[in-house]
Amino acid sequence: MRFAVLGPLEVIADDGRAVRVPELKVRALLACLLAGDGQVVAADRLIENLWGPEPPGNPLGALRAKASQLRRALDEAEAGARELIVTRSPGYLVGGDTDARRFREAAGRAGAAGDPRERAALLAEALSWWRGPAFAGFPGEPLVRGAAARLEEQRLTALEDYADVRLALGQDSSQIGELAELAAQHPTRERFHGLLMRALYRSGRQAEALEVYRSLRERVRDELGLDPGPELAALHQAILEQSPGLRRPAVVPAPAPTRLPEPLTELVGRDEALDELAALPPTTRLVTLTGTAGVGKSRLALAAAHRLAGDFPGGAYLVELSSVTAGPDVAETIATTLGVRDDGGAGAAPGMIGGGASGTVPGMISGGAGATVPGVPGGMGESIAAAFGDRRALLVLDNCEHVVEAVAELVERLLRGGSGLCVIATSREPLGVTGEVVQEVPPLDVWAAMRLFAARAADAQPGFALTAGDADAAEVICRRLDGIPLALELAAARTRSLGVAALAARLDDRFRLLSAGRRTGPAHQRTLRAALDWSWELLTEPERVVLRRLAVQVGGCTLEAAERVCAVPLPIEGALPACGSDLAPDDVADLLARLVDRSLIVRSGDRYRLLESVAAYGLERLREAGEHDRVLSWYATYYTQLAECAESYRSGPARHRWIRRLDAEAANLRGALDAAMSLGDTRLTERFTASLGWYWVQAGRLTEEPGLRDLQAT
Repeated sequence: MRFAVLGPLEVIADDGRAVRVPELKVRALLACLLAGDGQVVAADRLIENLWGPEPPGNPLGALRAKASQLRRALDEAEAGARELIVTRSPGYLVGGDTDARRFREAAGRAGAAGDPRERAALLAEALSWWRGPAFAGFPGEPLVRGAAARLEEQRLTALEDYADVRLALGQDSSQIGELAELAAQHPTRERFHGLLMRALYRSGRQAEALEVYRSLRERVRDELGLDPGPELAALHQAILEQSPGLRRPAVVPAPAPTRLPEPLTELVGRDEALDELAALPPTTRLVTLTGTAGVGKSRLALAAAHRLAGDFPGGAYLVELSSVTAGPDVAETIATTLGVRDDGGAGAAPGMIGGGASGTVPGMISGGAGATVPGVPGGMGESIAAAFGDRRALLVLDNCEHVVEAVAELVERLLRGGSGLCVIATSREPLGVTGEVVQEVPPLDVWAAMRLFAARAADAQPGFALTAGDADAAEVICRRLDGIPLALELAAARTRSLGVAALAARLDDRFRLLSAGRRTGPAHQRTLRAALDWSWELLTEPERVVLRRLAVQVGGCTLEAAERVCAVPLPIEGALPACGSDLAPDDVADLLARLVDRSLIVRSGDRYRLLESVAAYGLERLREAGEHDRVLSWYATYYTQLAECAESYRSGPARHRWIRRLDAEAANLRGALDAAMSLGDTRLTERFTASLGWYWVQAGRLTEEPGLRDLQAT
């Protein structure tokens, strides 16, 4: 079990699961013990930190109760973990691994490293463990406050050392913006100012370097009555004299950080998919995970990268592309994230990506990008290929669908440029590159969906448990949300205010209901509507026409039905007039195939269907386009004609084949009858019921059809 304190307090089990520690006082106790850094923290100090000047009546007993709760929470997550909380006079200590220890170890090894490249890599690794301010969320405890201050000082020293070694490696212009920000944030740390002055001078900006010194000197004189230290004064003089010792060395740039982001939650229901990815032949170079919006492609790709990272000695890297707005920016975004840049060297090796979803490391000095590696032709793409060389490395490209052509071109170039690189891409459609293995990420089955829903509801509402009384409602939620993890997580967040039963009853208004989005992550993954809007915006107008018109099909449909309902039908008596966005029937098959590729339509055998959320979204778009009644009329007319055709074969050798056809269209037959009635088309309604009476009588469904019962009642 590992404890993370370099940011919000987290507990991570050995299998990567986040461990929930209930109650603020229990988490505060854990924070205080971790602040002790493996040493015994006296009971009286713990009591003072937890309760301040107003301790409970039996403070030692209350402390023992909190320690017992903490042990129980750890042991429930991982058998035997309770032993990590050790009682030892005069108090307690906590065992286990921490990110603070790993940070200090990497920084210590960096201090002993002789090679500047190795030192830069170790400092990058050390800084990659930081996710935010140390012990974030516990500012009031004196024990924690002191430990956080010590760790922050160590972080700043590591940042200074990292910037210093990168300057020694010839990286200066790429650091100017970050050093300027760090100098502004820490106005009394002279080393940041000195590093900024050196970077500016080496970039040909001598006057700005001198201005940094002048501003600092005035500030410290006014505020402290002092002059800058002798080292900074000597640097100022060397800049004035244009000393040769300040020139840029011609060396290779340093690698970027060396860690994949840690998943914040358990991956549910994807064991089989992970096993399939791990079992792919070693010769597989490109795998594209496809699937509908919110199905969990990014989460699966990250989990796969963690599992496979040990097979790639050259490293595993994550690049998030959702913020890229144009194809030409793809290569530069990848280069920036990986640290590939022109800093006077050649063939820089990219490093691992750490931190949050954006692929950056909080508090880390990141490199710039925009130029090619000298001596490597072909622009930034060739620079990235040269940086990887023949190293066996794994590159994960996340959210590629909106720049799929540019990603495909770059990936093909990278794969041809080196024999050791493998790529996992996530996209709502395949890249279309030679040798690509496409693995569709399906929605969760209902039982996995219920496990995910219950787990996320417990995160939103501590103590939540799915009761037998709520199980049926939860199953309805999971089925109606099609087992899409994003939708389930958004729904689970609503259980705190609505409860499970009320939530299930309100799913007809799902887009308003599931709007309590995440505050972090890409904008298109924060609400259900945003996820579908993202897919919609990537479609051509003909694709949008087919998608919104197909939404009227209740139980999926055949290609013939799609052509008749999505395109201009043959002249039909009583049909509403066509409009300017109409398609020819011959266009529909190709558009359907493209929508299947874009993971918006599901093809099963000879039928096409929309997930319920996609269908609800399509109906909204259909109404916005002013086509709802027109398409509903086409829909009702087509199935009326189908019913009339079936009636003509009610006797004879084809009878059973037509019964099977009508059985397959049972949901659409009910939907078509409802459509004809809602349009007030009595003639079409009469034709429909007259042609299907024999089928409903024979199948014993005469009393099951709600529309027919309504007709009989009137």
